[in-house]
Amino acid sequence: MGDRSTPTTIRRAAVIGSGVMGAGIAAHLANAGMQVLLLDVPPAALTEQEERAGASLQDRAIRNRLAAASIARLAKQEPPALYAASFAQRITPGNLEDDLGKLGEADWIIEAVVERLDIKRSVFERIESVLRAGTLVSSNTSGLSVAAMTEGRGQRFREQFAVTHFFNPPRHMKLVEIVPGADTSPETAARLTAACEKQLGKGVVLAKDTPNFIANRIGTYGMLTTIEAMRSFGLGIDEVDALTGPAMGRPKTATFRMLDLVGLDTLLHVVDNVRERSGDAAERAAFARPPELEALVAKGWIGEKAGGGFYRKIKRPGGGSDIETLQLDTMTYAPRRSVNSPVIEAAKQAKGAVAKVKALLFTDANDRYAQFAWQTIKTVLLYSARQLGVVADTVSDIDRAMVWGFNWELGPFELWDAIGLERSVQRMRSEGDDIPAWVEDWLAVGSRSFYKQEGLQRFYVSDGAYRRQEEEPDVISLKALKDGGRVVLGNNGASLLDLGDEVAGLVFHSPNNAIGGDILTAIRQSAEEVSRNWRGLVIANEGRHFCVGANLLMLLLEAQNGDFDEIDDIISLFQNSMLTLKRLDRPVVAAPHRMTLGGGVEACLPADRIVFSAETYFGLVETGVGLIPAGGGCKEAAALADDRTGSSGDLQPQVNALFETIAMGKTSTSGYDVARIGFMRPHDRVVIRGEARTAEAKRTVLAMDREGYTPPSSARRIRVAGREGRAVLQLAVENMRLGGLASPHDALIGRKLAHVLAGGDAAPGAEVSEQYLLDLEREAFLSLCGEPLTQARMRHMLSTGKPLRN
Repeated sequence: MGDRSTPTTIRRAAVIGSGVMGAGIAAHLANAGMQVLLLDVPPAALTEQEERAGASLQDRAIRNRLAAASIARLAKQEPPALYAASFAQRITPGNLEDDLGKLGEADWIIEAVVERLDIKRSVFERIESVLRAGTLVSSNTSGLSVAAMTEGRGQRFREQFAVTHFFNPPRHMKLVEIVPGADTSPETAARLTAACEKQLGKGVVLAKDTPNFIANRIGTYGMLTTIEAMRSFGLGIDEVDALTGPAMGRPKTATFRMLDLVGLDTLLHVVDNVRERSGDAAERAAFARPPELEALVAKGWIGEKAGGGFYRKIKRPGGGSDIETLQLDTMTYAPRRSVNSPVIEAAKQAKGAVAKVKALLFTDANDRYAQFAWQTIKTVLLYSARQLGVVADTVSDIDRAMVWGFNWELGPFELWDAIGLERSVQRMRSEGDDIPAWVEDWLAVGSRSFYKQEGLQRFYVSDGAYRRQEEEPDVISLKALKDGGRVVLGNNGASLLDLGDEVAGLVFHSPNNAIGGDILTAIRQSAEEVSRNWRGLVIANEGRHFCVGANLLMLLLEAQNGDFDEIDDIISLFQNSMLTLKRLDRPVVAAPHRMTLGGGVEACLPADRIVFSAETYFGLVETGVGLIPAGGGCKEAAALADDRTGSSGDLQPQVNALFETIAMGKTSTSGYDVARIGFMRPHDRVVIRGEARTAEAKRTVLAMDREGYTPPSSARRIRVAGREGRAVLQLAVENMRLGGLASPHDALIGRKLAHVLAGGDAAPGAEVSEQYLLDLEREAFLSLCGEPLTQARMRHMLSTGKPLRN
């Protein structure tokens, strides 16, 4: 268990510096259940409002003002920094003068002040004066040296100190770079790693004490070489971003949109830090300031925070806005243009990052765009290879840093394997490039890739041999299980995998994990298989999102063709598949993550338990496309209202709340926030470490099996609000229509939702069967499918990805 001086779990933390990063880090520590002390300096002057109120600089509230104001801003921050607004109560404001002694009570102290060495050293001197043995101390710096920051500090401080570089925003960005110093103890590094991974749900890489560490070093180099290649090939901003986004397995923000978001001044700070701290002439030359960036910064065009950089948004006179792109030759803006070419189109059509990059590079290697892509990719690959042993000890840490910190789909060495290591090196040699010696040596012994997979084990190159990737505790890799031959059954939409210990896992893998006929077939087949041969079922996947809903295109085509019998059959199949899950005679646990919408919610609610990833955005959003939930969502909502009210309570408040949630298409902002919108059940839970959700779901299945599982009764009766409850809901809808808050079509959808959720024409308090409510759902859904305005909403969502208000 460990003694009080070396806690195994961080319970009390302190953050010094309440700026954007400090407050964001404090919020995420609070998300993890820690009690957090947020400190800043006392203000030097009163505000006008404080002066009018007769306040004094000695007032405690005034002295804590900076930290308190930062905590208050967290509730309004977008994207949200907190999993739930109430978590702000776990953060206590203070100031570095009055509350310095409280740092002695903390298990972990994080410094997050301005990126100035002198200020950080001053803060560390104060911390050391009250530092308790066993307390972790770390700095959130993006590139300052550990050795320089700890100069003058004592041995114990240096042993308990390391860098923990969180990426912004701390809740949403997965990467934390841990940078030990020469004197950092192994125990300190291990405890920081455990806290970041297990408690905060982060992906940790170990970086060396070099300028800007791993991700910013390689990412910034990639941006600089992209700008250089843009000059060489005579391309424009629009063209470069069309090539360096998803076509290369990178985010939609690509290069110049990313620079605008980060801030050109911030990028130049990173560039300067590497150049000024590097002892290598070639490195200093590579990190020279691009004249394009200097010119923009001189004009104050530093990106989105200044109203424009490489792009700017212009409001139209009649409403709406347009995006304009900078023309570097004239330093003027012009309307953004669409960029098309055969290689870009080939990349768009390819499925997955590996196929996209290959299409971009090899569809036509002589194409100017393909040559630009090759130039930018190969320079980053070669640079990353030269940095092995400099910024990090393993190719795995470099790859993970770029995937977790810059949202690349493939790290540099994974990308190199994808395009063909031997093939690409031959081309590099032919073009006169200098191949790092260790890569040449690796190829010389007959190796053809940096990674290899053997069954469930992954290996990566290390010191001229393959080294086994350490298995992460509490993590089940569904991809590794599938690659390792653990598929029990499946089709194009879903597979049933053997998770071990006689637990099966149902994994969706259709496009966007949208539920169609293949997935519904797999659900029924899996239920039969699990009932015969397994202890229980986990529903989980590793897609970008758990499930974005049902196959909307299929429904629209059937509706436009007037084939309502086919739609009726589809919805009946959906409802029956969900009932099959609900009534399975083995425990079922769903483990959703990220977007879990519409049909994705309806696939989770029949489960006995739900293990939410903390980053789960959960909601029944069908009204946005002119429909209502009809895969059991309304029926499950009615059952929730009944369960929460009890046999003799007033159903109406619960029905009202769930009606509002569904009618307005509310979604949670986190797994914890599911409770706010009304879909959290008593036995559901949240895990902050997303990768652990499948393992936790499996443990839950086994626990339920050991306890002696009893499935829900097929004779369940649900008490409903009935005709009078429906009238209450429909009156609210009418008031919204009369007040201009709902269109006539919104009102139609609302009335139909009210009819279903209240139990139709049933008497108030009547108990109805599940099938009765499912029939109401299906009837309302079919009638809405025939509405031209609903079909218009469906078309608009499919073409734009946004809801239409009509």
